[in-house]
Formats: sequence, C-alpha cells, structure tokens
Amino acid sequence: MNYTVDNIKAALSQVKDPDLKKDLITLNMIENISIKEETISFDLVLTTPACPMKNIMKNDCIKAIHETIDTKAIVEVNLTSRVTSNRIDNQDFLKGIKNIIAVASGKGGVGKSTISVNLAVALANTGAKVALVDADIYGPSIPIMFDAVNEKPSAIEIEGKTKIIPITKYGVKLLSIGFFVDPDKALVWRGPMASGALKQLFTDGDWGEIDYMVIDLPPGTGDMHLTMIQTVPVTGALIVSTPQQLAIADVKKAANMFSQEGINVPILGVVENMAYFTPAELPENKYYIFGKEGCTKLAKDLGVPLLSQIPIFQSIANSGDNGNPIASDKNSIIGNAFMQLAEKVAQQIAIRNADYETSKKVEIKH
Repeated sequence: MNYTVDNIKAALSQVKDPDLKKDLITLNMIENISIKEETISFDLVLTTPACPMKNIMKNDCIKAIHETIDTKAIVEVNLTSRVTSNRIDNQDFLKGIKNIIAVASGKGGVGKSTISVNLAVALANTGAKVALVDADIYGPSIPIMFDAVNEKPSAIEIEGKTKIIPITKYGVKLLSIGFFVDPDKALVWRGPMASGALKQLFTDGDWGEIDYMVIDLPPGTGDMHLTMIQTVPVTGALIVSTPQQLAIADVKKAANMFSQEGINVPILGVVENMAYFTPAELPENKYYIFGKEGCTKLAKDLGVPLLSQIPIFQSIANSGDNGNPIASDKNSIIGNAFMQLAEKVAQQIAIRNADYETSKKVEIKH
C-alpha cells in the first residue's frame, strides 16, 4: 500500500492527549514523519519527559495507523520531549528557565524540604533539566540533604558579570545560602539583607537551560515569600502539609497567600506528607498517626488535586540525613512514589501551559 504523509496525519489527528484533551496534530506533537516501504516512523513530542501518559499515547498512535491505514504497517514511534512554558514576563530575567515551582507550607516540620529535594531528583530522573534553589535563608537544609555541606560553588565571568556556577548533584543544579555561610553559626540578618541574599541566588546563578526550577520556600508567609514572588516569575505553587488539623490550619494561610491580589500564583496541587505509617512486618496495614484524609479535604477546599500521599518511612529521614535523596533509588517503593509525584506535577504544568496557549489563540482571534 502507498502511504502518504497526509493520510498518516489524518489518522493521528484522531489520537488525543489524555491530559490536554486535544489531538496530537493540533498540539504539534507529531514530527519527522518518514515512510519507507511498509514502515511508518515519526516522533511523538511529549510536553514533558515526565509525561505519565506517554505509553498510552504511543499505543494509541499505533492503533490509529493500523485501524485507519493498514493493519500490516510497521509503526515506529520515537518518544521525545519538549517542555512547554507559559512565561510572559521579561525573558531576559532567568533566561532559559521554562517553569518555576514554589514548594510551600505554612508550618515548619511538615517535610517541605524533603518533598522539594526528592521532587527535584525525580524530575531529573525523567530526563528533564532541573534546578533547586534553597530559599530558606535562615534554615538552609539543602546542603545537608545533598551531602554538600563542605562544597563551595565556583564563579565565572560572563559578559563582564560574575556568575555563580551551581553545584550539581543527582542531575540537579543547586544553590543555597548554606554554601556561603558557616553551617555551625546562626545567620543573624535583618529582613532587607536576607531578601537581598535571596535575590542574588536567582540573579547571579549561571543556570543555563532549565526545564523545571524547584524553590524550597521557608515556612510561613513573610518577607522571603514576598521577595521571591515579586522577583521570580513562578509558574505554580505546590502546597505541602501533614494531615494533622493544626498543620492544615497554617497551610491554608500559605495557600491563600498565593491567591491574593497582586500575587495570583496558581496552586498546582497538595502533597500530603507523613500520610500514614506501614510497619515492614505488616505491609498491608496503614496507621494514620497524624489523622486521616486531612489533606484530601484541604485539596477539595482549595479546588486543586491531591497529587500524592507520602507515607512515613524511616528510610526517607535517613536518606535526607545521609545526603542521598531517596528519589534516586528508582526501584524502591518511596522512590517510585516520588516519581509518580514528579509526573503529576509535570502533568499539571503541561495542562496549564496548554490552557494558556489556547486562551492566547482565542484572544488573537477576537
């Protein structure tokens, strides 16, 4: 049978991205169609390397070719990715960084830094280019969690400006105020000085091309949060809480901060940390130490998805203390949980970016 590019496109126009709800041709996700005798090959360009639906879409493409064109056709689908972005700010600021994720909570001790670190590592494991900024100026924990306490970033001159080269661990580019101060001494800085130091982490970093920058915010809703939001074009915020009602009460305040007039940062979803405990000798049992379904209700109240429920495992704490993020162990139960979280976060960003592109096209038509 003689295949043509047009009838291949027609067949693939019947396949929809399950998240974006549009067909692959309209979304420009099909490239480099090639025909050699009975072999049809093309690139399926994903909106993120962390796309959880990639195998479904690949199989749907093969099925569409077989049902529409030829059941005997040999179909080769090459999965590739191009992370989308909806940045509308000055592209010269943090140039090359496509999406910025702020990880926040209203209360300390809920494991926000643990989520930030393992989310960043999991995103890097998908093949994405990832950076992590420790914005907790007074209590930086990233150097410890990456076993980088004694490491110091180097500097480079670029166009007459001194730039800091981030430290790279587990495929993640890192900057933290903890790399520049004595880890055994308290940082006694007034608000403006701390805010200035935070800005420098962003502006002076030689970041290069980054698909996802994760920002580990300090707890609360203070100067550091306002500085970061006013300085950095945040794509969306991730809210972290334990299911305990006391924690949720504080987390709601942090979530409300992002929706205030003049801020308007969308919330990507909620992560419930320390959701339950499962003893190794009783793997089917779940003990809800801090309460049950607290974050399920929180997510519903905020009108956002509950992206993950991370259980209590001693290995999570040990990995943080040892500077070996547990997300680096892709074969472990917890490592897999963080990989699923990374996929869902990337999924939420891709959906929002697609919605933004659609709204722009509608505005142009009007």
